Amino acid sequence: MADMPSHILIVEDEPDIRRFVRLTLSAEGHTVHEADGVQRGLIEAATRRPDLVVLDLGLPDGDGVDLIRDLRQWSAVPVIVLSARSSEADKIAALDAGADDYLVKPFGAGELMARVRAQLRRRSQQTPSGEPVLAFGDINIDLVRRRVERAGEVLHLTPIEYKLLTHLASQPDRVITHQQLLKTVWGPGHMEDTHYVRVHMANLRKKIERNPTLPVHLVTESGIGYRFVA
Repeated sequence: MADMPSHILIVEDEPDIRRFVRLTLSAEGHTVHEADGVQRGLIEAATRRPDLVVLDLGLPDGDGVDLIRDLRQWSAVPVIVLSARSSEADKIAALDAGADDYLVKPFGAGELMARVRAQLRRRSQQTPSGEPVLAFGDINIDLVRRRVERAGEVLHLTPIEYKLLTHLASQPDRVITHQQLLKTVWGPGHMEDTHYVRVHMANLRKKIERNPTLPVHLVTESGIGYRFVA
């Protein structure tokens, strides 16, 4: 799917940026649909059922974060945010609401298309319900037996490390915030304990990564969280 033409919805109120994104996506063969506000964006998403949504946050009739929250009530379509808002707080708010990636304006066509390909690839390669194995590099995760192996050798992970790894690996190329990891792995009572994530991620990298100081699978998104790269 990442290399096949897809239906992509752009929700952006600035005509010049919308045109730039449309031409960039169309040049790759994608079918592009457009909206210039929150309400129109939700209508287009519901009727077009796109494979990907590219979304601005500052819209004339509302905030893009609200669109994401509404969209997530009924759709898991990947969402890439394009925004002039560059603070960590704004990125975290959008990602916690359900966005999959965040690109700060101004951006180049090459970077945009790399993010688009990654999200379309993630959508096409999502583990189907009931799929028992996740695999990347020489690592295999047997979800039924809760067993992790590297090149056939068992890796001994703690329960926390296993939950971290499976949560990230089941959502490749998606930015997962510290808060999302804390809620899923430790529970809602630990939402402020971000040091838990850092400590356990460091230990997990020592077991998973060939070079833990230069991770290629468990990648840090500075100040925000982590991204799993298969």
